[in-house]
Amino acid sequence: MSTKFTRAIARRPAPTFADGLTSVSLGVPDYDKVLRQHEAYCDALLRTGVEVLLLDPDDRYPDSTFVEDTAIVARGCAIVTRPGAQSRLGEAAEIRAPLSQFFATLDEIVAPGTVDGGDVCEADDRAFIGLSHRTNREGAEQLAAWFGKRSIPATIVDIRDLDSILHFKSGWANLGDGTYVVIDELVDRLDVPHESIVRTAPEEAYGANCVRVNDVVLLAAGHPRLQADLVKRGFTPLVLDMSEYQKMDGGLSCLSIRF
Repeated sequence: MSTKFTRAIARRPAPTFADGLTSVSLGVPDYDKVLRQHEAYCDALLRTGVEVLLLDPDDRYPDSTFVEDTAIVARGCAIVTRPGAQSRLGEAAEIRAPLSQFFATLDEIVAPGTVDGGDVCEADDRAFIGLSHRTNREGAEQLAAWFGKRSIPATIVDIRDLDSILHFKSGWANLGDGTYVVIDELVDRLDVPHESIVRTAPEEAYGANCVRVNDVVLLAAGHPRLQADLVKRGFTPLVLDMSEYQKMDGGLSCLSIRF
């Protein structure tokens, strides 16, 4: 089984988007394409039956369209994170008001802890937290304790030695129904049955950041082998162009907070 999503929060990309943080050299994003791809993403969420609260762009924070990093929702509760990049700390404060429309109480990660939502994945009544260059040990332990209070066991997975991914969810996705999409580098680090894993080909590693939303799997374009593997497993991929977001270390999961 997978979580049934009914709502999502997203933020339109700011004109300053290309000034954001990135660890790759894939060129400068085309802002017109950035906007079109974001619109297509939000339309895809709507098509799955999800109501989208679309926030205005925030020029102060070039990375602010990657709202997933600012909050985590589980079992009707929400916690505001403390992003690991100094330039993104203000984004967490800005997500409070939108979240307060849906959650009466908001918990928070506090200093010296840092957590990026892209390092956190729920899977079959468990939570996995990536210890990365953005999520530190203190933050991961705070979050694990928060999950524990909600009877969700949490496992911390150290990915700080991997240069191939920025966030934990850059390299793996839980599709529900006991199926995971995983890059080669993470296969042996996850306590899940190997037969439940769909391994991405090295040249299709970016496709691992796919997202199950109700009856479809949002999948970045350009990953035909992974797409075929998902179809064979009984999933319905909905393919979206993510070229401009890939230039900024962004993926499909980054662009919304789903609950």
